[in-house]
Amino acid sequence: MTTISSDLEREVERELELLNRGAAEIISREDLKAKLLESKQTGKPLRIKLGLDPTAPHIHLGFAVVLRKLRQFQDLGHHVVMLIGDFTARVGDPTGVNETRRVLTPEEIESNARTYRDQFSLILDASRTEIAFNSSWLEPLTFADIIGLTAKYTVARILERDDFEKRFESHRPIHMHEMLYPLMQGYDSVALQSDVELGGTDQKFNILVGRDLQREYGQEPQVVLTMPILVGLDGVEKMSKSKGNYVGITEPPQEMFGKLMSMRDESMRDYFVLCTSVPLPEIDKILAGHPNEAKKRLAREIIAIYHDADAAKAAQESFETQFSKGGVPEDVPVKTVPKAELDEEGTISLPRLLIATGLAPSNRDARRLIEQGAVALDDAKHTDPRARVSVVAGMVMRVGRHLARLAPEG
Repeated sequence: MTTISSDLEREVERELELLNRGAAEIISREDLKAKLLESKQTGKPLRIKLGLDPTAPHIHLGFAVVLRKLRQFQDLGHHVVMLIGDFTARVGDPTGVNETRRVLTPEEIESNARTYRDQFSLILDASRTEIAFNSSWLEPLTFADIIGLTAKYTVARILERDDFEKRFESHRPIHMHEMLYPLMQGYDSVALQSDVELGGTDQKFNILVGRDLQREYGQEPQVVLTMPILVGLDGVEKMSKSKGNYVGITEPPQEMFGKLMSMRDESMRDYFVLCTSVPLPEIDKILAGHPNEAKKRLAREIIAIYHDADAAKAAQESFETQFSKGGVPEDVPVKTVPKAELDEEGTISLPRLLIATGLAPSNRDARRLIEQGAVALDDAKHTDPRARVSVVAGMVMRVGRHLARLAPEG
């Protein structure tokens, strides 16, 4: 029996503490500890897998959460496999949807995959990252192979997924190719012989299928490490480009800083924990201070990761010149307020003003921005969504990071 030194155990415990930071769940911590110990004793790096379908070509902070966890594994000496699901993208992951996804064309898949590869290097060490495509093992499978794969899992287990269960109960169609998706993703783990698979909490079911299939194929089951879904700048929906509540990692520093300053105060802790390396005790001290200063620190930390510290400092100075110090750039866009929106005294409700100028998409969003203190007219902050305001030619309205010079029609 191999004796494990106390120094080695302490080293692995420190690594576990690092890897556990921000994680939603590890299945299981004991298995991960055993794999880390074995890796150190044998000198063989663990194979860490992250699978994704190349369906969105723009990496934002929400997706970067799991990439940063991968980088931690790399820094500990392990091998990362970025699995581009070029074959499974032809099916489309049904996770979280209540209808069949559109199947991507090969051209769309290749274009998206190229964009992902370019952006991975902003977070991962390219020299320790393997890029794999699951078409290399899924496409050659014969029909007999597929029958053998499906025999290792039951329909009842597949229907345990919340999205399938909801669609089944509401009589929405579930196509057979969608039911094969978890098996295909699980088989990826068999083909790659992965030791650990990462993913968002919404991918837990699929990753657990991989763990089960590895057992069926005589392999040691992978550890499942899930990361929380980062809430977007609106503090409500998960971060998504389609919802407009995202911060892209390739955006200019000034754009990133302005967006982060518009986020909800209650989201800051999650952003500090998941998007930065600031020690947890220091985060508590930062958040105990003024929220505005905490957001500035958060924005600087994030921008320094994807650009550098000088760019972060310059972005803050630019923001403070334009917003905190009352400076107004010369190229502020002019927004015309239609005459029909104004009453006889030239006033308009504040939420309606945001909608009329295109600075809020809906009354609900406008009211939320106002209540958050994100709206100001000529540097006078307005927090009452019931307020009516006078529109004077040339006045400057600030909505979060956006500026507009108002011009009443006529």
